[in-house]
Amino acid sequence: MITIPDTRHHFGGKVYIKEVHVPENYVLVQHKHIFDHLSYLVKGKVELNIGGKVSLVEAPACLLIKSNIYHGIKSLEDTIWLCIHATDCEDEERVDETLISKNSVDKEIYAMAGSML
Repeated sequence: MITIPDTRHHFGGKVYIKEVHVPENYVLVQHKHIFDHLSYLVKGKVELNIGGKVSLVEAPACLLIKSNIYHGIKSLEDTIWLCIHATDCEDEERVDETLISKNSVDKEIYAMAGSML
């Protein structure tokens, strides 16, 4: 399982929500998923990179992330980000390996970084 600071896992009705509390100026490294999924920015402002196209997104915002497209965020302030997936997996230790394309993400998922814009 990929570890991100202050991550909470929610399972129910074949839906998994990864709730991530991201401190200001952190980057969630780009990765891609096997299936389309929704992401919801609950709180904060981020630079969102989807397939190399970077945009500024402010909460509240719901986004469709298409499968097999690299995506990642840089938090511009303290942020709460939800990743919402349809899955049968209810094991927080294994759920990432069922959703994230193999070899698409570095082992270190977050790092201090400059602007992506």
